[in-house]
Amino acid sequence: MNKVLMYCTAICPFCVMAERLLRTKGVEEIEKIRVDLDPGRRIEMMEKTRRRTVPQIYIGATHVGGFDELAALNHAGELDALLAEAG
Repeated sequence: MNKVLMYCTAICPFCVMAERLLRTKGVEEIEKIRVDLDPGRRIEMMEKTRRRTVPQIYIGATHVGGFDELAALNHAGELDALLAEAG
C-alpha cells in the first residue's frame, strides 16, 4: 500500500473526515504533519502544494489535494487503485 502523508491541524473537521475515509479504505498508517504546531511546516506545505488550506494529502508521490478531492477520487472508484500502487 502506498504511503499516506497528510498536512493537518488539530481542529480541522475536513482532516478528521479525510482520516476517517482513509481508515475505511484500510489505511493503517497516516503520517500527519501538524502545521498548527510548526509554522515552518505550513510554509513547506504551501510551497509544495500551492495551497493554504488543510488537509493536504499525498498518496505516495501523488498530491491528491484536500478532502473534497479525496472524496471525489473515492466516488470515481479511483482511490482504491491509488492506495494499492506499490509505495
